[in-house]
Order: sequence, then C-alpha cells, then structure tokens
Amino acid sequence: MEPFDRPAFVSACQSAFDLASDPAVADAWDTESTCAGMTVGGLTHHLLAQIRHVAALIQVPPTTTPPIPLLDHYDRAEWVSSPLDDEANTSIRDEGNAAASDGPAAVLADYPPLIELLPELVTTPRSPDTILVPWQGWTLATDDFFITRSMELVVHSDDLAASVGLPTPEFPESVTTQVAALLAGVAMRRHGQAAVVRALSRPQRAPKDISAF
Repeated sequence: MEPFDRPAFVSACQSAFDLASDPAVADAWDTESTCAGMTVGGLTHHLLAQIRHVAALIQVPPTTTPPIPLLDHYDRAEWVSSPLDDEANTSIRDEGNAAASDGPAAVLADYPPLIELLPELVTTPRSPDTILVPWQGWTLATDDFFITRSMELVVHSDDLAASVGLPTPEFPESVTTQVAALLAGVAMRRHGQAAVVRALSRPQRAPKDISAF
C-alpha cells in the first residue's frame, strides 16, 4: 500500500471541523445522535478529539518499543468486540456527552489553532517513526496511527451528518482508500475472507452483515 498521505489527513481534519461547525449541529446539540446513547454534542466532541489526539501525540518523542501491525491494534482493542452496553463502549459515550456539556462554542474553540499547526506537525521527521497510543499501551507506526484516526474521522463524520440531516463530507480519496482497506481488513478477520469477497462482488450469496465493528 502507498505511504499514507499526511497532507490529505490535514484536509480530512478540516472537513470534519467544517461539518462540526455547521449551525445544524449546534441546533441539535442535546438530542440523541445516530450513535445510541450519545448526544449530537457528545458525538461532535468525540469526532474532533481525533484531531487533538494527533496534535498531542505527534509532539511526544517516539519510544523504541516496536510497533504492532495495524490490524492487530483492532484485534487487541477491547471496544471492537465488546457489546454496545459494555463499559468499554459506554465510557466513550459518557465521556463525550460530559465533555459536550459546555456547549458547541466551547467544544469547537480549540480546534482552528490545532488544525493550523497540523501541516508542520504531521510532516516533521520522527525516528523511529512511531507513536505510543497511551490509552491502549502499545505502539503503532505513525502512518498506521494516522489511518486509525482517519477511520474515526470518516466514520463519525458520517454518523454526525446523518444525525443532523447534512450530506456526509467528501474526504480526499487517498484517505478514504486507506480507511476502506482498514475496514475491509478488520471485517475479514471478523467474518472471514469469503464473506467479505461475496459482500463486495456477489450480493446474491453475501452474508447479511460484514461490519468491521
């Protein structure tokens, strides 16, 4: 696969922020989003937090701990295979809802300066080119970390747009190609190769569900 397009990632962050800044989001802030149990405000906070994670962690000196493969990250992450009412998932929803309680202006305020810094931050050389994911306790290659955050941006932007009746943003193709490959890889590990191949090419015998998560 081609190296991750880091400048396009910055564009994806801007697109997510533009969506979050739409008046329709503020108008629906305290209503439930398409993510059950999470308000529109909570979902917005969770979406934009991906930008903050990148801006913060890219400035932490890399460790010498060898990175794990990208798909292993999702094999290990507890939330991937946990029920929606499990603490691994409810804690994410509760944190987002609580953080959104100050209202849309407070949630949005910090992000324009962060996005402005991103072009320099994401292209500054790192050696080794890795990032420790502190909430998981393991290390990823920097490009793989960007792919995980891109997936969050793309998927949750669709969630947010659907929650307030707006079009889903069009992200750079170089970003969505990597996200699609990631989702297909996770889905294949969960459901098997044949299930994913059939869902993408043979709907007459495809399984009902090949969701990655």
